[in-house]
Amino acid sequence: MIAVGLGSNLDGPVERVSRALEAIAVLPMTRLLAHSALYDTAPVGPQDQPDFVNAVALLETRLPPLSLLSALQDLEKAAGRVRHRRWGERTLDLDLLLWRDQTIRLPRLTVPHPEMHKRAFVLRPLLDIAPEARLPDGRRLSDYWPGVADQPLRRLPNLEENHFVEPAHSTAS
Repeated sequence: MIAVGLGSNLDGPVERVSRALEAIAVLPMTRLLAHSALYDTAPVGPQDQPDFVNAVALLETRLPPLSLLSALQDLEKAAGRVRHRRWGERTLDLDLLLWRDQTIRLPRLTVPHPEMHKRAFVLRPLLDIAPEARLPDGRRLSDYWPGVADQPLRRLPNLEENHFVEPAHSTAS
């Protein structure tokens, strides 16, 4: 399982995350297997910014990790992403959370995402679509939920789970 976290808190975040899911669904050699509903969440870090809209997508791909990362960063750039400050506001943020059962440590990429188990806005949508998800060392992500369950988040009615999943689409193996 490859998991991608999506987030936005500027310029129509519901629409931005929805468009990003559509764009991920048509990436070359990639298949969108599932995606969560959208969640409204308080920002982590600077509090002088709007709330975020977050979701998680599960993919299959024949792309190598750095190629997928580059494709995701291209989607961020196309959405007008500019990095002003750490954990600051953004039009679109796409993070590789999990890459199958692998641990990846490269200058441009660390997987599993080092903060994912500390963030309700990652765990809740991921567990909604992959309740048995595990870290590469075998630890169940659901075991981390009690530690973050008090972080504020609210499921939004704007987009149902798997709205952009096309069962007949099979470009990845």
